[in-house]
Amino acid sequence: MTLKNFGMGKRSIEERIQEEARCLVAELKSYKGKSIDPTKILAKCVSNIICSIVFGDRFEYDDKDYSILLSILNVWSRDMSSTFGQLQVLLPGLMKYIPGPHKRIYQHMAHMLNFVTQRVEKNKQTLDQDSPRDFIDCFLIKHQQVSPTKPQNSNMVNMLTTIFNLFIAGSETVSITLRHGFLVLLKYPDIQAKIQEEIHKVIGENRSPNMDDRTKMPYTDAVIHEIQRFCDVSPMSLPHAVTRDTEFKGYTIPKGTDVYPLLCSVLRDPKHYATPHKFNPGHFLDENGCLKKNEAFMPFSAGKRMCLGESLARMELFIFLTSVLQSFTLSSEMTFTEEDISPKMSGFGSQPTTYQLSFNQR
Repeated sequence: MTLKNFGMGKRSIEERIQEEARCLVAELKSYKGKSIDPTKILAKCVSNIICSIVFGDRFEYDDKDYSILLSILNVWSRDMSSTFGQLQVLLPGLMKYIPGPHKRIYQHMAHMLNFVTQRVEKNKQTLDQDSPRDFIDCFLIKHQQVSPTKPQNSNMVNMLTTIFNLFIAGSETVSITLRHGFLVLLKYPDIQAKIQEEIHKVIGENRSPNMDDRTKMPYTDAVIHEIQRFCDVSPMSLPHAVTRDTEFKGYTIPKGTDVYPLLCSVLRDPKHYATPHKFNPGHFLDENGCLKKNEAFMPFSAGKRMCLGESLARMELFIFLTSVLQSFTLSSEMTFTEEDISPKMSGFGSQPTTYQLSFNQR
């Protein structure tokens, strides 16, 4: 409810994304076609959207504290995806007695707690109960309403965990998907050219893309769908739990059991995709070139408890991708094979291979 109040899925958040896209384009122009690894710049650009909701404002790309925060998130994600990190999730009671890189996870959490604590203290000093500015304000106000006599520090871990989840979900998945997308477009310049042709026809060169444009750009929309299907960022999705004893295909799943819906099983289902292991925008286009739905397209999980940021992610992917291709043509001195562009498993998620590319002004 709080996220929706701050514009999630609404026109107001679309305007924030458009503003951030313009900042991204300006930053990329400053490189003047220099070959770069896009990982950090895409992470900063995407994270700024969730930052504007959680902290009430965006960060400049050269902000030192922001860079440190994203570095912590990046290392935390890498450690969580390592073998030790996975064992930490599955066997926490045992792993607390075993040395290894998983011990750093708690150090990352401590750094994050310190950053959030500073922001919370700043918000406390200027808090207006009748006019919340961001997610932290709403959290503080709700705490006072529910537990007015309970110290706010007792809820700090809860706030940290919530904000941490928002950052990971609102930063990592979309930025990784964009990196996958750019890599695919480097491999298939003809697909990139078709998207740019559609951008020129529908949007032109001088105005910012908006979500109304998407319905008029079926090829671009199909490519974005296929990028999400092909890169399969969260093959195991996130754990759900059955709320009651459930019978399923002759098995009894007891109440409270963790259930992982394997999204990879549908995103690469040969019954629904002609070439499940190859990139093919045709998976989402009918014979007339119009976008077609596919019931096996489930990048945002399944069931009632799907990704709460689905509408935000869809906006970000469309606006960021079209804004970049409106201003630049992507190229690279590296040569990529189909194996190179295939997603690489990294713990519980998929990552694109590391690569360099140039953003050449059109």
